[in-house]
Amino acid sequence: MDAEAVEKLQRAGLKVDQPEMLRVAIQRDENKKIVTPRGEVAVMGNEGLVLTALKPISQLWTGSTVPPDLSRTPPLQYQPFLLLLESTAANYCAAIGKPETDDEFERLYRQLRRRPDGSDPHPLFAYLQGAARLYMSLRDVSQAEFEAVVNRLSQSAKWHSSHVGSTNYYREVLQGLFGA
Repeated sequence: MDAEAVEKLQRAGLKVDQPEMLRVAIQRDENKKIVTPRGEVAVMGNEGLVLTALKPISQLWTGSTVPPDLSRTPPLQYQPFLLLLESTAANYCAAIGKPETDDEFERLYRQLRRRPDGSDPHPLFAYLQGAARLYMSLRDVSQAEFEAVVNRLSQSAKWHSSHVGSTNYYREVLQGLFGA
């Protein structure tokens, strides 16, 4: 958790008590091209939008909580984190006007788990990092919990994959999130 980020978001009028209701805004440049976020994250809630600097994921790990098995329906306490990450992915696909493939979602989630503070040429990776950084700035999350949540998303994308190029994860999971 990051008390400075919480305070900044609260001062901007955002409700930090329900992180799953916040969004990482997908940004575009003057030519309407998707911009890969660097440093600051555009956080959006019903109250408005605020650019805020968030710590790297590895600096936000808190405690040593061991998560339960998330391979089945995740416990309620993990659903807001999952929802924030998946809604970010859904909003990204809506912004570009097409779904990513199941294989690409699986790869990006695996990359996020393996290299949480790393980089990837795909802009969605930086948005997923931003969503994780936002959630972890607002709630205590151990390294094991972070890895379990992101692994769950990677497995979900893999389970939905039926062939090379399939977009089942988007259609069956993400598309229904907030009218994406």
